[in-house]
Amino acid sequence: MQISVNLQNCDQEPIHLAGAIQSYGALLAFDMAGTLQYCSENAAEFLGSLPMLGQPLASDHLHKLTGAALLITDYLADPQNTRVCHIHAPDGVFELMLHVAAGDMVVVEVEPVLPDSDNHGFFSTHFQQLLNDLRNQSDIDSLLQLVADHYRELTGFDRVMAYRFRADGSGEVVAESRHASLEDWRGRRYPAGDIPQQARRLYLLNTLRLIADVDQPPVSVQQRPGMPPLDMSFCQLRSVSPIHIEYLQNMGVAASMSISIVVDGQLWGMVACHHRQPHRIGREVRMTCHMLGTILSSEIQRLQAIEAQRRRQQIAELRISLLPALMAAEDFGARLRSAIGDIARLIPSEAAVISYDGKSAVAGEVPETFIRAWLFWLNQALPDVYAIHNVEDVPANLRPLMGDICGVMAISIDKVHKSWLLFLRRELIHTIRWGGKPEKQYKIGPLGPRLTPRGSFDEWKETVQGQAEAWSTLDLSMAQELHMDLLKTCNAHNARNERHRIQLMAMLGHDLRDPLNSITMAAQMLEMQEGAGSSKLGERIKNSSMRMQRLVHQVLDMSRLQAGMGLPLEIRPTDISLLVRDLLAEHVTAYPDIHVEAEILDGIEAQVDADRIAQVLSNLLSNARHHGVAGQPVRVLLNRELEKVCLRVKNAGLEIPAETVSVLFDPFKRRQEVSPLNKSGLGLGLYIAHQIIAAHQGDIRYEHADGYVSFIVNLPCMILGNGSAQKIAHSS
Repeated sequence: MQISVNLQNCDQEPIHLAGAIQSYGALLAFDMAGTLQYCSENAAEFLGSLPMLGQPLASDHLHKLTGAALLITDYLADPQNTRVCHIHAPDGVFELMLHVAAGDMVVVEVEPVLPDSDNHGFFSTHFQQLLNDLRNQSDIDSLLQLVADHYRELTGFDRVMAYRFRADGSGEVVAESRHASLEDWRGRRYPAGDIPQQARRLYLLNTLRLIADVDQPPVSVQQRPGMPPLDMSFCQLRSVSPIHIEYLQNMGVAASMSISIVVDGQLWGMVACHHRQPHRIGREVRMTCHMLGTILSSEIQRLQAIEAQRRRQQIAELRISLLPALMAAEDFGARLRSAIGDIARLIPSEAAVISYDGKSAVAGEVPETFIRAWLFWLNQALPDVYAIHNVEDVPANLRPLMGDICGVMAISIDKVHKSWLLFLRRELIHTIRWGGKPEKQYKIGPLGPRLTPRGSFDEWKETVQGQAEAWSTLDLSMAQELHMDLLKTCNAHNARNERHRIQLMAMLGHDLRDPLNSITMAAQMLEMQEGAGSSKLGERIKNSSMRMQRLVHQVLDMSRLQAGMGLPLEIRPTDISLLVRDLLAEHVTAYPDIHVEAEILDGIEAQVDADRIAQVLSNLLSNARHHGVAGQPVRVLLNRELEKVCLRVKNAGLEIPAETVSVLFDPFKRRQEVSPLNKSGLGLGLYIAHQIIAAHQGDIRYEHADGYVSFIVNLPCMILGNGSAQKIAHSS
């Protein structure tokens, strides 16, 4: 049978239900009625006579420690907080620590007080100096080194290491104080599996843990029949997992102590103390270490808060200087792009890119192909904030373009304008100095199948490539703030411009129609007058006025669409084949220099607004005329495909860039290259064509094949009615 073994075998070991204690102390546990439910096998050696399991505590019990029974009885009457008491006995001074476990069990731990544990003057002097030193540190690394030095002086351990946990759960030795004969372990990394998840949970609950003698056998805790295992999460004497004992023995460690560094409720790191011989320190020293750990956690949080405040101040200054300027700017995108230098400094990176409405500004060196490809991908994925630091996490189609860039943080500015802020980090090739090879071995142990601790802790080096420095929690928080600031500003700017634009379009459409009609009528009258010069001048005026009228109609259509009113349609049974032929005849007459090749299937009918469909075809022909290759024909094809009418307008030309394709049917799109034949175009033709076809429940799309740019319109073949006209307004 194949046995499945993974890190969960370690993570699922119930170490808080150890069922045993370390041998330097004893343990009792009573229910709230004072009945003994649990008892370590060595309790009588420390305490004297005991009640039987299931019997209540009496005043004549625990005779070796006079007054202990009364102390426990008093605590049972009011078990509010952990209580520590000292009792003098013929064999020395003993310490009792009482606390409540699992809400309904009072646990009593007893251990002898070490002879030098009452030197209060030394500790108070030492501690005051330490507090002064801690407050003078300006960075976390120097703070950890100072604490490691003080811990070693305070406890006498051979080696004291300060770990910092990384995002992947591994620990790195940031600072160390050690005996001169020991190897330097600073900078070494230890895999996340060295500290299983349930151990990390206990390190949060019980932030100081002493293992006085790794080789000393544990003492079993007896329990009253029918009782569940005792929850020993908060017990100082709790015995050690066999897996952890094996781990320490493999390291050559005979005694250890750990102090948790907890920041914002999370296990940020640890101080680990190792000794090559058994080494027990008294509770008062342990409590001094515990207080030092609490202060250390607070100082780390303070230094992190200072750094966060410094960087948030930068964002605040940006808000004050940039955001009002953006709101007031005539060209929002240009003003935003001009701020690339200031924005690039907000999040540590080697390069930054701001793209707004198809135009980009770059701080640093970034290939244009990289920018275009990433912007195209982001516009499809549409995340608000996206961050990676490993090439393996890059979408497969983008990896060939990465070069030495491995870290990408993308912040959405405005999805309407498909605008992004990118921070980029380059590859950081570095060597990890592991404390032994990270992989573990399979083994069947006393708890069943599991992964065994590593047997060797000699330095093992691993060169890491394809990664950048990971984005920190603060980096990600700053990115979210930037996203919200820029998005709010952009939305407010867009809303203001939209109001102005709609008002302007409505005004232009209304106020220009009457004078244009007058100009057209005057041109027609001029054409009717005698003389070739007058006729030619009249034709030129008429053509110009007709063009202006088309632009006015586009503006009016745009105004209606932006106001949410939709386009008015008059649906009638229409011979599409005849409609296309008539429109092509007009087009050839108006533009005799443009050659048109047509393939039109006869008899194609549908219910449509004929004028609107003519408007679509006219826009597509205009687009082909302006952007096609000179001397090459424009091809128009009309046929029926299944239940759809299919109209294609094709012109010879290069493939449209991907970033332009994504905005082809947007209004007022800005093109990188404007056709010299259409410099005065508003960029509304394709947008309105798209809206008209959508109003007919059809679709329009672009494709490029065999050197031809094609726009393909599909319309449903509606069943012909009785010929009556239907007026509808379709809102897109």
